[in-house]
Amino acid sequence: MNYNKTQQLLEKLFSNRSFILSIWFLLAVIATLKQLKAGEEHNNYLIFKYTFFHAKDHLNLYLKYPAEYGDMNHYGPLFSLVIAPFTLFPKYVGMFLWQIVNVVTLYYAISTLPLKNSKIVAVYWIITNELLSSLFSFQINPSITAIIILSYTMIERKNNFFAAFLIFLGTYIKLYGIVGLAFFFFVKNKPKFIAYCIFWAVLFFILPMFFFSPDYIIQCYKDWSVSLSAKQLENATLVSWQDVSIMGIFRRTLQDPSIPNWPFLLGGIILFCLPYVRLGQYKSNSFRMMYLASTLIFTVVFSNSSESQTYIIAFTGVAIWFMIQQRPLKTEIIGLFIFAILLTTMAPTDFIPKYIRDNYIMRYSLKALPCALIWLYLSYQMLVTDFKSKRIETELEI
Repeated sequence: MNYNKTQQLLEKLFSNRSFILSIWFLLAVIATLKQLKAGEEHNNYLIFKYTFFHAKDHLNLYLKYPAEYGDMNHYGPLFSLVIAPFTLFPKYVGMFLWQIVNVVTLYYAISTLPLKNSKIVAVYWIITNELLSSLFSFQINPSITAIIILSYTMIERKNNFFAAFLIFLGTYIKLYGIVGLAFFFFVKNKPKFIAYCIFWAVLFFILPMFFFSPDYIIQCYKDWSVSLSAKQLENATLVSWQDVSIMGIFRRTLQDPSIPNWPFLLGGIILFCLPYVRLGQYKSNSFRMMYLASTLIFTVVFSNSSESQTYIIAFTGVAIWFMIQQRPLKTEIIGLFIFAILLTTMAPTDFIPKYIRDNYIMRYSLKALPCALIWLYLSYQMLVTDFKSKRIETELEI
């Protein structure tokens, strides 16, 4: 009797969204304190913060400043305004607030998914470890994940103005946001949506010019383009911490950094777009949700700028894909999901022996492999499944 009561209490607790949010807050605090104790691991936040200071002083945003931080900034000029409010606080306070904003943004975005509460709760728990990995590096990727999800859910809710706002906010920050246009075909009023996109694209382009000089911002956009091109070449090397992608798997397995991105991207884009021809499936909630999952995974596994911490984006797509599968689950779906848990989200942890982690998973970009396989399987499902069939039980809330 006591065992049953305890089990019921635990189930109720772990299904409570407020409890999950408190756990995420706690993880943000733990990650921040741990990195502060390490002394130099908050390098990403320093890059973000100095983006605003450098813009204010009209300095090149895309040069190395070794006296201030390691590595380089690769975010758009608009990001200098996004990070500006955090610079008003002492560094440690700003760091905590940055982590909390990322957590809350992602938490809210997932809550807007058209899924039953039990499935939303499951998505929260599935991605928690990947979220922690991102928090340790003070990355903006949780918010980028949220922007992509909200672009979809706002289109679902016919809030095209806010959807366009999010798509171009994400684009002018990190380019990844542009993938929100993948949901264009699900927009009800396309002419109005296009007008909103043009409005926000122009506004976000010129907005930094009101705070800094137009000539300076125009030069920043040119410098940003050069920076991203150089980064693509740098990431393709066999020793980069990035290139955790499908291309990276091939380059590093074959030990050939000259293997180009374009054949993979071309094939990926064709396969990504093929389900669009199934016009009759657009009315299906599950079909559209599959496109959301596909977009989240595609964005990461086909980018040679992806690193381990970027996988909060892809793994959220994996979680959504898994939760909208028809029950009972097929053996291959269970197998792919377990494979993803073990090799993707557990890869940076002590669950995987350090020797295997360093010499195999990191060396050959194997963290990308389960997500890539799931994306291929998901693409196959989108091409052959009749999502409108009454036999398909999506368990989605309408």
